[in-house]
Amino acid sequence: MMERWKGRVALVTGASVGIGAAVARALVQHGMKVVGCARNVDKIEKLAAECQSAGYSGTLIPYKCDLCNEEEILSMFSAIKTLHQGVDVCINNAGLAHNEPLLSGRTEGWRNMIDVNVLALAICTREAYQSMKERNVDDGHIININSMGGHRMVPSADEHFYCATKYAVTAMTEGLRQELREAKTHIRATSISPGIVETEFAFRHHNSDPERAAAVYESIKCLKAEDIASAVTYVLSAPAHVQIGDVQMRPVEQVS
Repeated sequence: MMERWKGRVALVTGASVGIGAAVARALVQHGMKVVGCARNVDKIEKLAAECQSAGYSGTLIPYKCDLCNEEEILSMFSAIKTLHQGVDVCINNAGLAHNEPLLSGRTEGWRNMIDVNVLALAICTREAYQSMKERNVDDGHIININSMGGHRMVPSADEHFYCATKYAVTAMTEGLRQELREAKTHIRATSISPGIVETEFAFRHHNSDPERAAAVYESIKCLKAEDIASAVTYVLSAPAHVQIGDVQMRPVEQVS
């Protein structure tokens, strides 16, 4: 069922590493034109070359964009419209966490998490929908890479504000689904909520304590970024009348 997406345009935010890179690769493999954005596109350019060398039928187009800056997001969507007509699939993958507890955290860290995890996702969603609407695309898909932290609170002060932003993603995905129904479109909205995934995430989160970050991944057999990419292609492959609202996935050994 991924055949129908061949030649269509997907935007993947945070595509330079981890889940975003794995999703971008998988969609290119299935013949999509993928715009992969990040603040630093060096790794996306390398991934694009790898995809080309592998003979994948799609293409990966790197795009430099700071998702904390709305003007840059709007410019990106304008460029996609000019060069590729518009966005048919939007994968809101970019996200980050800072060790900023509720009782002692820095406002700057909280604001950065809201800017990337919540506001950028909302802006990209709005612009992707408008892109679909103006081209009469009625089968588009908006997929939010959420977290199990968006469904239950992790008993760790370092994670509480991050979890709050992911609860917002859970609420926004359901709100989006309802608004799309009210608009009488067949555009679908899905949230994919992974548990522990072995990527660079923990090392960025615990950047002052690499041993703690490594311990996160050594304690159990974690999910891989490719597992999340498989979930994305599964969701995109669902028949047009099937709405997959939320996919929760965690390692078998993960406790909560």
